[in-house]
Amino acid sequence: MNCVKTLVLLAGLIASPAVLSAGSASEQYPPTIAIIIDDMGHNRYEGERLAQMDQPLTLAFLPYLRHTVPLAKLAYQQNKEIMLHAPMANTRNFGLGRGGLTPDMDEATLTRTLRRSLQSIPHVSGVNNHMGSLLTQQLQPMDWVMKELYRYPVYFVDSRTIANSIAGQVAQAYQIPSLTRDVFLDHEQTEEFVDQQFQLLIKTAKEKGTAIGIGHPHKVTVDYLEKHLPKLDEQGIAVATVSGIWAMRNGNREMFAEGEKQPVALSVAQSNKD
Repeated sequence: MNCVKTLVLLAGLIASPAVLSAGSASEQYPPTIAIIIDDMGHNRYEGERLAQMDQPLTLAFLPYLRHTVPLAKLAYQQNKEIMLHAPMANTRNFGLGRGGLTPDMDEATLTRTLRRSLQSIPHVSGVNNHMGSLLTQQLQPMDWVMKELYRYPVYFVDSRTIANSIAGQVAQAYQIPSLTRDVFLDHEQTEEFVDQQFQLLIKTAKEKGTAIGIGHPHKVTVDYLEKHLPKLDEQGIAVATVSGIWAMRNGNREMFAEGEKQPVALSVAQSNKD
């Protein structure tokens, strides 16, 4: 699929009522939230607390950080879902660190960088963007990103760090299982603000059936989740992984048929031989 073809498909997706209504979960489920915790790998202590929570959180790891691999392995053992938090260029020129994807990269460089980042995260099931307010607006690099992700059994979550992001739409054009963030939980790091956003997440789930929130391993966020997640059952609110939310929105079907695509590590190893 080339960039022009992707653009044509995007036009159809944006206009399609089926796509616009795909976010509605079946009425057989209680209101259900997924919580993604971004920027995993920096903070070992808060990362361990998140990994050991009873609820099925989804943890998005930055590549190559000191604690990324051991925390991802621990989280997987504790039945958490693991994502690559892929660094992408932003409009404010904040540094990306290793694994950053930038507009000046050609296709081969961007693809190789993304592939190696995927390989560096054990048990990876999905990808979302770290920052990316610049790159996620640009069709050509997003086309290259999704062309690579299409090779593996991974989903994509558009973090929506900017309203004009086309990342999720390009993922749909490649028929990659894709979702979009509904609520940021903690861009102000106070308990009052996190509570306000958490209540908004619950309200969104009650209205739409499901909702996805994104937070970070700040102490205030971890403290809040540790206290309030166990209380959701009595409120009739369920917690699911991102892949669980996707299944609810898609007739409870599997994302990928068995054997449909190669696991990331195997595919990357084969590519390195070629």
